[in-house]
Formats: sequence, structure tokens, C-alpha cells
Amino acid sequence: MWWLLVRVTFCLIAVLPACSATGSNTLFPPLPGEPTRIIHVVSHDWHAGIVVQQSDIHQADWPKLAEFAHMDYLEIGWGDRAYYRSPEPGLFLGAQALVFPTTSVLHIVGMNRPPEATFPNSEIIRIELSAVGLAQMIRRIAQSFSRDENGSVISLGPGLYGFSRFFASEEKYHLLMTCNSWTAVVLQAAGCPVNPTLTVDGLLSQLRNLGKVQQKKPDRH
Repeated sequence: MWWLLVRVTFCLIAVLPACSATGSNTLFPPLPGEPTRIIHVVSHDWHAGIVVQQSDIHQADWPKLAEFAHMDYLEIGWGDRAYYRSPEPGLFLGAQALVFPTTSVLHIVGMNRPPEATFPNSEIIRIELSAVGLAQMIRRIAQSFSRDENGSVISLGPGLYGFSRFFASEEKYHLLMTCNSWTAVVLQAAGCPVNPTLTVDGLLSQLRNLGKVQQKKPDRH
């Protein structure tokens, strides 16, 4: 089983970046004079989060998250439910998430400081989207939330850092839809010509060509 997993993983690493990106060229890059919005993509070693200003979100397109109403920025991440929420996930949970389709979660972090002040040790890429592109991206993220019988999102408790919470997601996590692939798909909804990829490095290498590196990861040597 392990050797098969390794072989399949390496094959997909080679194939996924070659897939055609589906971002719409009518949305990205924004046309001259077109209203634009700024988002940031933050690297967290093995996955990336998308940071948006809460004031840029049309509330009709977004679930009611009352606990985050006083926050200026929201960071959104997605991943396997067991692995993401575990303090020490380990190899077994990681392999299980890749081999079998598993349940997933959204991780929402509220911030009142810009992303570079909140994450001083992370690479951060600034991307300018059209206002329409951002709205489409927000709607795509909103579709990922699971809802209860009253239509409310389902909170699963505190998140990993800062003022954060986990929420149940409708989507399944598997080898062809990892956290970094999901982020790429969400950015495609905004028009970004980015390909799904298994690794955060594969994602960031594409985004550096679409935006500006606002903060480099500090050199630890």
C-alpha cells in the first residue's frame, strides 16, 4: 500500500501542474480603470491561506459569521477534517486523507492587523483582483460551508491560532483535491490562471507570476 501511495503521489505531482488552468481571462488581470480589490496568499509551510478584507465581502454572498464581525481581515483555509484539526496529525492521518475521500473543514481566522504584521515569518503574495472576480471567489468559498437544517454554518470549535474557528465543509478531501488544490480552484473562480497543485511550493511558484511578493520568508540560516 505504501509503495503504491508514493508512486501515485509522484505521478500526480508531475501531472497536476500541467493541467490547463480554468481561470477566466475576462476577469484577470483587471482592466485599466476597473474597480479592483486586494487579497493576500499566505504560506504556512505545508498549505496556504487566502486573506481578504472583511469590508470587501458582499455579505449577501457570505455566511453569517457573527463572531468575526469585529475583525478587519479574514484568513480562509481548507483541508482534511481529522488532519487539519489534530495538534499532531502524523503520517497515518496524512496518508489516510490522501488515499480515501475524507470529510473536510474550513479554517477561518479573524485579524485586525494586516497579514504581514500577523504572519511575520511567512511568505505573503499580494494579488490584485477585479471587484467582480473577488465577488465570484467569495461565492465559491461560501459554497464550501456545510449548513444545518436552518441554513446556518456548522461550527466545529476553536481553530489553530489567533482568533479562529473550524467550520464543517461540504467538500471531500482526497489526492486530487488537497488543501493547495482547493486554494487554486478558489483562485480560479476569481479569474486567476493557476493550476491545481499538491504542494504549497507549486502553488506559490505560480502566484509569484500573478502578483507581488509582499513579504519573503525570513532566511533561517
